[in-house]
Amino acid sequence: QVKLVESGGGLVQPEGSLRLSCAASGGIFNIYLMGWYRQAPGKQRELVAIITSGGETDYADSVKGRFTISRDNAENTVYLQMTSLKPDDTAVYYCKTKATYAGGSIYPGDYWGQGTQITVSS
Repeated sequence: QVKLVESGGGLVQPEGSLRLSCAASGGIFNIYLMGWYRQAPGKQRELVAIITSGGETDYADSVKGRFTISRDNAENTVYLQMTSLKPDDTAVYYCKTKATYAGGSIYPGDYWGQGTQITVSS
């Protein structure tokens, strides 16, 4: 079973920066996509950024130019570098991957991390 462990959340002042990390483990055979989502209080979970195994990326319009997603395929880890943070970026950030693992189905499944809180406030 694939397990995702996130780290790097916390409290930051407006215009500050943070870097999130998410490491995948669990006998992983292949990772197709890795991404970050977020959910603010009273709102639906939304896509922040995704990255393919080939390094192609896509971002929500609200974070373009401020956030950068990257991955280390050898370490099965995805990062989210966040700059110029705004109070509207306050949310629980979740890591997600589409992957297969040894002994599992040949079809990739979706796996989520436990979430990490980011609060942007002065």
